[in-house]
Amino acid sequence: MTGTSQLGDFLKARRSQLRPEDVGVATYGERRRVPGLRREELALLAGVSASYYTRMEQGQSPSASSEVLDAIAGALRLDESERRHLHVLADLGRRRPGYRRPAPEYVTEAAGQLLAAFAEVPAIVLGRRTDVLAWNPLGHALFAGHLDFGAPATAAGRPNMARLVFLDGHTRDLYADWPGKARAVVGNLRLVAGQHPGDAALYALVGELSSKSAEFAAMWADHRVKACAVARYTMRHPLVGTLTVLQQTLSSGPGPAVVVATTEPGSPSQAALTLLDQATDHGTVLAPSRPQKDQPI
Repeated sequence: MTGTSQLGDFLKARRSQLRPEDVGVATYGERRRVPGLRREELALLAGVSASYYTRMEQGQSPSASSEVLDAIAGALRLDESERRHLHVLADLGRRRPGYRRPAPEYVTEAAGQLLAAFAEVPAIVLGRRTDVLAWNPLGHALFAGHLDFGAPATAAGRPNMARLVFLDGHTRDLYADWPGKARAVVGNLRLVAGQHPGDAALYALVGELSSKSAEFAAMWADHRVKACAVARYTMRHPLVGTLTVLQQTLSSGPGPAVVVATTEPGSPSQAALTLLDQATDHGTVLAPSRPQKDQPI
């Protein structure tokens, strides 16, 4: 998928989601043939010509300035994550195609040290496609205790959190607000797709989820983007009952991220997490420090 096509699809999707009354555009009771705003209405709000904006949606004007992009972001009512995503897509449209094969992902030394530091807190290491590269015993018990603890040790056996959220019944039941969790997963994948347009494995994952889950396909078509840095979730764990956790994504730079789940001190949720910790079979975190030569991406 090219940067220009992603940019056009993003603009069209977000324009269709804005109602005229949301942005003060008068319709005078007329019958409208398109959902959301018309191109000329969005262009007027952004302060650009309708023909210029139309060319942007059609991928024929990849040289938009930062000022123009910010104006369009304002007209579309984009939040900060969405605004940055718009700039990323526009920048991709200015590049020549020709992407290198993505390097295999592995647990970096920095991510490994972070994981070790959270011995008493649920923690998992995720690659950019949400592949689980490693988890500590408590992270495994909280997020995917029904799976083999050693699954992340090989590239072929790694669980994928996006796949689990949409296709695994245990994970769906785990989140009290499953739609909210699902939208966060899709929004994050949208951000990654913009940053890595040549990642064939990522688009294979998107294709698989789109074909197997109508819910994923609908959310993907919305072009919503969301940076999953901090989020609060109520979880219904089959062993310890209901608990509320704060999931935080910690990045140590380029490479995988560490996701940790914490609870409010002294709360019933902390007590539930302690009980889960006591029930966990503490073993060694299984994850290769470097990818094996015969492991696929």
